Amino acid sequence: MIDRLEMFIALAKARHFGRAAEAVGVTQPTLSAAIRQLEDSLGVMLVRRGSRFQGLTPEGERVLDWARRISGDVRGMKDELRAAREGLSGTLRLAVVPTALGAIAPLSQRFAAAHPKMRFSVRSATTAQLLAMIEDHEADAGIGYLDNEPLGRVVTVPLYTERYVAVMRADAPLAARERLRWADLSGAELCLLTPDMQNRRIVAGHLAAAGVEVRPVLETNSTVALISHVLATGWITILPERGAAIFLDGQPLLARPLTAPDAAHEIGLIAQWREPHTPLLDALLAEARRFARDR
Repeated sequence: MIDRLEMFIALAKARHFGRAAEAVGVTQPTLSAAIRQLEDSLGVMLVRRGSRFQGLTPEGERVLDWARRISGDVRGMKDELRAAREGLSGTLRLAVVPTALGAIAPLSQRFAAAHPKMRFSVRSATTAQLLAMIEDHEADAGIGYLDNEPLGRVVTVPLYTERYVAVMRADAPLAARERLRWADLSGAELCLLTPDMQNRRIVAGHLAAAGVEVRPVLETNSTVALISHVLATGWITILPERGAAIFLDGQPLLARPLTAPDAAHEIGLIAQWREPHTPLLDALLAEARRFARDR
């Protein structure tokens, strides 16, 4: 039953029998047979079928919710038993919004020092992707925005407050000013993150409120690409202060704080709401709270 539920979860995510079978490492006929056996055992149709996958039935949507919970419980049980035998080990999987990638190393370092058997997998993700990865058990937790858009039923730990700076070359006309208002960027050639990124939506909102037309000359989902274009072209980008700091050392770049308004948004740890938490998640939440308190 557990294997069938895992295959059903994979099918709901992939929305394609062949890709779902590949994801769980079985043949397509094996996966199709497992889904039919699951339907027979539950006495309901879960999947709309035609010449191809056509979605889940209403009953399938309800079973999917249960399947995720059951799968999470089974994984939690295995993790708890392994932790009881060996201490925390394995891989901590984090999904992180791009603007926070440069700021999470201190938290990872502290967790690694406390749990030396742990390894880490860090993936860049939008807020929507981050939440989906947590729900689908592809990530143990995420690090992203806590106060700008609804997150659903999750547990959160605030880590730090994000404030914004304009990053530019030292020879840029605006570089002579120690601080900038958002309105001062009117007419500047901007490169920004793509609109699917929550940071972009936040930045665009502050620019628009200041009367600045948001028409970037470049959009990208990579902060590295933003910085490389600032260096090459003389354009300006807007990044969180912490995220920008790692790019400034040794480069002909500087960052100017943006005011009017002095915008601030909370960045924090996001995890699935459930009781009890796995030992890994318990340890991560505890370390995050200590991290936030110490900072």
